[in-house]
Amino acid sequence: MDNDIIKIIIDIFHYLFFTGSFLAVLSYVVLSIISAVETIEYVKKNSFVNYNHILSSPISPSITIIAPAYNESLNVVENVRSLLSNHYPNYNVIIVNDGSSDDSLEKLIEAYDLEHVEYVVNEKIKTQPFREGVFKSKNPAFEKLIVVDKENGGKADALNMGLNISESKYVACIDVDCLLLEDALQKMIKPFMEATDHKVIAAGGVIRIANSCVIKGGKLIEVNLPKNLIVQAQILEYLRAFLLGRMAWSRLNGLLVISGAFGIFEKETAIKVGGYDTATVGEDMEIIVRMRRYMEEQNKKYKVAYIPDPLCWTEAPDNYKTLISQRNRWTRGTIETLRKHRKIAFNKNYGKFGLLSYPYWLFFERLAPVVEVTGIIYFGILIAFNLVHWQYAVLFIALAYLFSVLFSIVALYSEELTYNQYKKKGAGYKLILLCFIEPIILHPIVLYAAIRGNIDYYFNKKKKWGAMERKGMTAAETS
Repeated sequence: MDNDIIKIIIDIFHYLFFTGSFLAVLSYVVLSIISAVETIEYVKKNSFVNYNHILSSPISPSITIIAPAYNESLNVVENVRSLLSNHYPNYNVIIVNDGSSDDSLEKLIEAYDLEHVEYVVNEKIKTQPFREGVFKSKNPAFEKLIVVDKENGGKADALNMGLNISESKYVACIDVDCLLLEDALQKMIKPFMEATDHKVIAAGGVIRIANSCVIKGGKLIEVNLPKNLIVQAQILEYLRAFLLGRMAWSRLNGLLVISGAFGIFEKETAIKVGGYDTATVGEDMEIIVRMRRYMEEQNKKYKVAYIPDPLCWTEAPDNYKTLISQRNRWTRGTIETLRKHRKIAFNKNYGKFGLLSYPYWLFFERLAPVVEVTGIIYFGILIAFNLVHWQYAVLFIALAYLFSVLFSIVALYSEELTYNQYKKKGAGYKLILLCFIEPIILHPIVLYAAIRGNIDYYFNKKKKWGAMERKGMTAAETS
């Protein structure tokens, strides 16, 4: 009888595990097909667009770029220069120095000839108070720049300060360590301008990795493939996520996250929902979910848009310690957001948002690492007690590995057909080879970080934000 019960339990686990695996693979295939269709249509459609019309239009919507900065001394001057060199007629830049303990503020004051000015702020969202206050440049060349020095309150609090100060219709929230291409605002504002029967509340774009690229004067001069294998592996991971994932969810209007590295928001809606949540480490995902929830509850037609143009380049972790810290935080942010808005789950009142997007993120983003580790332990126990043939387990792992490799190759092919950023001789072959070793050198670490994130969320009361150790992107000039 005991053996019969054990057999029934094993059979149940088998069915559940393989059903979940099949659904995961099916979802990836479907999303890849939808992404391919969406990307091809976007590239064809925009090949006829003259962005100079947006550039020269006197009625181009106003945009404020908000960039929080905390101890960004290595990059801050160069990256502010890139933000100020954008080819857009109606924008300004707010740098929020969030209580930095380094010399970030001093470097900005010296580089941009800043002086303290009296500034009245309409505090629509509660934030930490000013420290040194507001600075503007005495040099007319930097008239678009505003620097705010405030007490430390975290990234979300700094972004809320920017929302309070901004007078524009739209805000572009960006990490100050990111490099924004000159035509980024022109392309990102386009979905908002095209909307007729609905409101676009947010838009995001592809984030690329800038490690080893040549950057001078705040401009991307040359794209190089990094020598660091950890960074190379993240390039593949980003291509899969952005080109084969988020493009599909954009078409389905099911996006739950716009990368905190760069996204544009309709300021009115962002303020109505209370701005960024300072109590979460996943503020970029949480505000999108809250804005979507607000629009659904108001029965308003809306869209969260996404474009595949490589508009923003950022420095990626180049060591396992920093990578684990980053992914740990991403996991905790996802758990926090999904728990906070669990009312949406499987709720028909929220349409596709509640019946499709939320369940997908719950099962295939939130629970996937837990299920995968449970499956590995489960198969290990079965093999140890001779309850399953080891050849069977090896075959299953091999199939999962080959699917991962194939999925990465499809992402590379999509990149090759569209924007093809890695054009140097031999780069393509290196990336193809990387498809075969990335599941070994990166995925186990990401899996470990996700499990640590779950443990830290539920059992570690002192939840750290997870600081990103910067090397400085300008150092890439010597590579």
